[in-house]
Amino acid sequence: MAMRIDFHTHIYPKDLPNFAIKYENEKWPVLEQKCSCGADIMVSGKVFREVTDQVWDAKKRIEDMDNEGVDMQVISPVPVTFSYWAPIEQAVELAQFQNDFIAEVVKEHPDRFVGLGTVPLQDAKAAIVELIRCKEMGLAGIEIGTNINGENLDSEYLLPFFEAAEQYEIPLFIHPWETLAQDRTPRHNFLYTIGMPSETALAAASLVWSGVMEKCPNLKVCFAHGGGSFPYILPRLDQGWDVWPNLRRTKYPPSHYTKNFYFDSLVYESHNLHYLIERFGHEKIIMGSDYPFLLREINPGKIIDETLDLSEEVRKAILGENAMTFLNVERSKVLNGKSSENT
Repeated sequence: MAMRIDFHTHIYPKDLPNFAIKYENEKWPVLEQKCSCGADIMVSGKVFREVTDQVWDAKKRIEDMDNEGVDMQVISPVPVTFSYWAPIEQAVELAQFQNDFIAEVVKEHPDRFVGLGTVPLQDAKAAIVELIRCKEMGLAGIEIGTNINGENLDSEYLLPFFEAAEQYEIPLFIHPWETLAQDRTPRHNFLYTIGMPSETALAAASLVWSGVMEKCPNLKVCFAHGGGSFPYILPRLDQGWDVWPNLRRTKYPPSHYTKNFYFDSLVYESHNLHYLIERFGHEKIIMGSDYPFLLREINPGKIIDETLDLSEEVRKAILGENAMTFLNVERSKVLNGKSSENT
């Protein structure tokens, strides 16, 4: 059977300090536990998200993984904790707490979890320091947001960070947060279903149009939610590049610079998965479910299983092998984990 690695899952430290009290600012996310198996993530005195113990309890996660046929999870922070708005010293403190927590979870369950860290991107130098520390702790990559306080990812001050990620061979998982058009998407939860995919498209477009990917040709990035709307507007970006030569910043059109773009498989329908495969190649699609949140895919890899015309080779690649390639994880780590579970 193919190994199954759920690349897109989020974790939140149960004992994360209450920074709202410590620094007298309600913008900090705070976990308010309602019972042993449930809590609210509070921001500015309001419920940001209701969560269960799945979001903090490694043993519960492993139980779910066993029930849903998942060999390993790649665990990353809940994006609301990025806190790019915060003073840099405080942001570093939060990032380090989360990264230490994630590294400890991985250390305790090395056969079941791979960790992604977070960095304070409001300061590129501080972000690079924490990026290196994450690598030294054994974290496999870094999760970042789609914008930094309204600055797109092509902001000039961020280039040294991307260069450092390339230099140290640290892949980046790009996840939407602080989405565009928030004033127009509060009804119907359009922030999640329309705002997030659009936000991701803007982030991806910023990287290919601006020259970031041209300057960092070996930088690997993966976009959440199948890349949002980016895969479908990429031809339009190329057309814009073609008809507006005065706006060009790269030698080739935007699509040329997607060779190191990866996308999780959270697209819900087989024909969307087919489009990603046809556009970017099956080697660039990574199974991801968005565990443990409401919009997640249950069971992880469901749409891959239901796409019956995929060859066994393609299926194995998307379900697990591509994640290992992206994260530079040795295959033996997962194989040994599967062997120990079967004994």
